Amino acid sequence: MKVTLKDIAQKAGVSLSTVSRVLNYDTTLSVSDDTRQRIFEIAEELNYTKAKRAPKTPDTYRIAVVQWYSENKELDDLYYMAIRMGIEKRSQELQIQTAPVFQNQVSEISSDVDGIIAVGKYSEPQVKQLSALTDNLVFVDWSGIEQGFDSVVTEFKRPVSKALDILLRQSDEVGIIYGSEFTTDGILKIPDPRYRAYESILSAKGKFQARFTYQGNYTNQSGYETMKRAIKELGNDLPHAFFISNDPMAIGALKALGEANIAVPDRVSLFSFNDTSVAKYVYPELSAVHVDTDQMGICAVDLIRSRLEKGREVPLKVVVSTKLMLRKNTK
Repeated sequence: MKVTLKDIAQKAGVSLSTVSRVLNYDTTLSVSDDTRQRIFEIAEELNYTKAKRAPKTPDTYRIAVVQWYSENKELDDLYYMAIRMGIEKRSQELQIQTAPVFQNQVSEISSDVDGIIAVGKYSEPQVKQLSALTDNLVFVDWSGIEQGFDSVVTEFKRPVSKALDILLRQSDEVGIIYGSEFTTDGILKIPDPRYRAYESILSAKGKFQARFTYQGNYTNQSGYETMKRAIKELGNDLPHAFFISNDPMAIGALKALGEANIAVPDRVSLFSFNDTSVAKYVYPELSAVHVDTDQMGICAVDLIRSRLEKGREVPLKVVVSTKLMLRKNTK
């Protein structure tokens, strides 16, 4: 059964309009961070099916779940929140205790934890800091296999290629709004793998044009400002299709197009990446590459468990597949 905004509002104990404005990243709404987080978490939770509990084991493991974002920034990109919730869900099934830790709290992690699941991007000094606490270390959305650690990542080139194939049916010119960011210590710049895939695929087809590429920082506001700049700079040359690297930027871009009275999808089609819960609660609904964040969390916990219970020492890298979700903002 399809989950509605009313379902979320009832469970969160807030009005329907509050839920709608929060999920649309309405910055003019006066609402507490706790309420925003509750709404986002319920939106994610209602996509889950209730899982059966595993039989209780005699040993209870304690895992620290490190989130590279701050608590406030996590609310700006539900992708990482969804992964964390997947980890917590699987841990509850296995009766493993988890302790959420944000990057600025790593020094507070107890040295007697049984393992650490680190979600996000980490520089070499940060990896060393975490590995000094435990050998049972799993990175999610970041490949630590080269440094000898378990990793859970998602694929990029195949789904970007499939999304571009769809957009190229509408227009020979496809733009991109992509992201750029640094690890929290500012040491390592993280290139956007979706941009690399986009450039490689369109270059091979002879259709890459640098003037249609715009860089943001993965936030809703940057998506809005970047699309406004593209509309102003390109005018009538604005591509009829855009691939956008995450949902918050896509929602911001959608707002900018609406303000400019540019019809979606009749004039411009959009395709996003991640497919968090907000993709379905904007109008028109976002087409997106769906990343199974729940499965990423499950895999991370299972990797930790195999080290703890079976003594596995060989590092593993799990690549979680994706699928395309076609919705109303793409022709």
